[in-house]
Amino acid sequence: MSQVSDRGEATPAQRAAAADPQTVQAEQQSRGDRTLNGIAMMLIAVSLFSLMDGFVKWLGDDYPTMQIVFFRSLFAFIPLAFIIHRMGGMSSALRVRRPGGHLLRCLCGTAAMSLLFYAYSQMKLADAVAISFAAPLFITLLSVPMLGEKVGMRRWLACLVGFVGVVIMIQPGPGVFQVIALVPLLGALFNALAMIYVRSLSRTETNASIIFWFTVSTTLLSGVFMPFQWVMPVGWDWGLLIMVGLLGGGAQIAMTAAFSRGAVAVIMPFKYTSMLWAVLTGWLIWGETPGLHIWLGWPLVVLSGLYIVYREAMLRRSPRTG
Repeated sequence: MSQVSDRGEATPAQRAAAADPQTVQAEQQSRGDRTLNGIAMMLIAVSLFSLMDGFVKWLGDDYPTMQIVFFRSLFAFIPLAFIIHRMGGMSSALRVRRPGGHLLRCLCGTAAMSLLFYAYSQMKLADAVAISFAAPLFITLLSVPMLGEKVGMRRWLACLVGFVGVVIMIQPGPGVFQVIALVPLLGALFNALAMIYVRSLSRTETNASIIFWFTVSTTLLSGVFMPFQWVMPVGWDWGLLIMVGLLGGGAQIAMTAAFSRGAVAVIMPFKYTSMLWAVLTGWLIWGETPGLHIWLGWPLVVLSGLYIVYREAMLRRSPRTG
């Protein structure tokens, strides 16, 4: 006998089952477990990315930035093959509906990676990481002209607070700004542009396609520089360069899994724990300690970023702009 009425409504038995406290509790437990799993995956992703950043800084004194980017991209294919398989395989990865959008996303992503890798090699690791936290602010600003999104007064104020934090960190002085501090800031801008293009592409392209073609293009673009900048790795440096790619690919898998298991507003704040890793790594290996300007500025950037993520999550539940 069918348990659904002729009008397509649930029967009393179904409504009772749906209202059963044990059923509701089980569903809530399942959602809670997925969220906790997502948080754990984000923490794994942050730790892998942070370890990769430490290797990039270590290698940066002896190898050109584009050579490190090349190894990061080439050997990322090994772990990324797993996630591409899970997302539909090569047939899904090769499918392209908007090649121009992929090209722009790839150019911005490659520029962001190159600038941040260079900043890691030239600055205190924690300083570069802290300034790169400006990316969510740029995403909010760029979403208005590029995606047609509406941003309310509260999010504009959050951006203003974040930029105050950025200005504090890049230390304006007689020369207006510390020039090297502009490198990770520019990297954050290109990262924001890349994320804007990912948002746009996700409307028509598969995740497998976005990931695959970005990795292909980054490998090819950085590979163009290899005949002119190649430095033959020696000893353990081969292993470190390969590990940069494996760690980056593995971190991307973990981060993708994190956002598939929990809401962005819940998962995203744990990404900022990378600052703790950067401070610890810089102190243990290079004896670096962030200056007062970093400690004063980065909390403002983080708080504004968290508020923006929170507001976006709220606006998905409500038609109002805020």
